[in-house]
Amino acid sequence: MTHQDTIVALATPSGSGAIAIIRLSGANAITFVEKQFKSISEKLLSNQSTHTIHLGHIVDSAKTIDEVLVSVFKNPNSYTGEDVVEISCHGSNYIQQEIIQLFLRKGCRMADAGEFTLRAFLNGKLDLSQAEAVADLIVSDNAASHQIAMQQMRGGFSSEIAKLREELLNFASLIELELDFAEEDVEFADRTQFKDLIERITFVLKRLIDSFAVGNVLKNGIPVAIVGEPNVGKSTLLNALLNEDRAIVSEIAGTTRDTIEDEITIGGIGFRFIDTAGIRETKDTVESIGIKKTFEKIEQSQVVIYLFEADTIFNDDKKFQNLKLEIGKIKNKYPQKPLLVIANKTDRLSDAEKSKLNTTLSALEGSQTILISARQKLGIDKLKDTLLSFVNTGALRNNDTIVTNSRHYDALLKAFEEIQKVQYGLESGLSGDLLAIDIRQALYHFGEITGEITNDDLLGNIFVNFCIGK
Repeated sequence: MTHQDTIVALATPSGSGAIAIIRLSGANAITFVEKQFKSISEKLLSNQSTHTIHLGHIVDSAKTIDEVLVSVFKNPNSYTGEDVVEISCHGSNYIQQEIIQLFLRKGCRMADAGEFTLRAFLNGKLDLSQAEAVADLIVSDNAASHQIAMQQMRGGFSSEIAKLREELLNFASLIELELDFAEEDVEFADRTQFKDLIERITFVLKRLIDSFAVGNVLKNGIPVAIVGEPNVGKSTLLNALLNEDRAIVSEIAGTTRDTIEDEITIGGIGFRFIDTAGIRETKDTVESIGIKKTFEKIEQSQVVIYLFEADTIFNDDKKFQNLKLEIGKIKNKYPQKPLLVIANKTDRLSDAEKSKLNTTLSALEGSQTILISARQKLGIDKLKDTLLSFVNTGALRNNDTIVTNSRHYDALLKAFEEIQKVQYGLESGLSGDLLAIDIRQALYHFGEITGEITNDDLLGNIFVNFCIGK
């Protein structure tokens, strides 16, 4: 892939709309557009200041394609660091393609996926973690994922890593210098200060690594499995949460034979609800497969909702004992997962019966319980508030750095492993040449995150996931 030519692409979503933006970037971007642009004021684009907008027409020989606004961004003060021109035209598919094809014929090349951001990285406008945050920002669909992407795109994560890398690099240089004076047996790197630095780096790395557990679910949506016996209202609850008829509801037990998933945003956090097949003994082959999938989804979920019919449990002690048994099985098998026990169909109970049910449910130790009526949408708001309480949003509120990218997480784990080796070496009194090996490896993994160390395969894997035009 060459990055010396001029590229062009549609920067807005494909399809008809009021306005479309066509972006060009490269050394000849302004020249290419200038030749096809007739300004209303008859000014040449090349003579105009950067960050200015001009009204005129895009023409192909004697043919006028569209009246447009042309925005000029001159290097190095542009998104890519190159000359960039953005053409705002009318959103007709025909007009978009006519303009793009015109510039392709004049010598531009169609941009590859993410190539504008790749050029921004190669020209030093963004580091690699910031470039990846651009892709996260584009696909963010709730307040939490948006906040995390914005924080990383502004360089919060990068600056933290860069600062640690710089300090470690300074000590590495001193230790490398010691190797040149090995015969004199001198120490340029103060070992006490070095130990303090390694302890500080270890603390920061642990915090960043631990943040991935929160960041990953905030980015992708927190999976919540809705489980219980057949016909207790799991699908009705899903529909009530989504406020639409997403799942089939029927009086026939075993209606849901496969998992149904959908996502909503609660308090700025994405939750991915999974309506599962009812758990019961069955000889139906298809239903058995669905029940097997239910346990797989419980395994994958972050929160488990166990739903039961309030009126049947209330009037049947044997069923209540069975309920305690089933809930106990889930708690024993998944002790780390928050378990929320919900009594459904409480609209069938009197206030006195509800009060007595609350007292009965208090015997279910280690589980939070809520009374709802999914059909009447009673108690749904309380359920949503309870789900939010399970999410550690402290880091978000404090605007702390949260790791969401699995590539960054992997590099942090490797850097942490090397720093542990350095710490062990310092405590064991290892020689400088052996310490230097582990320090170089730690620096390498830090560099992988921000892009000081990279290769074409890595860049290809990252930017192929971008959309065309970004």
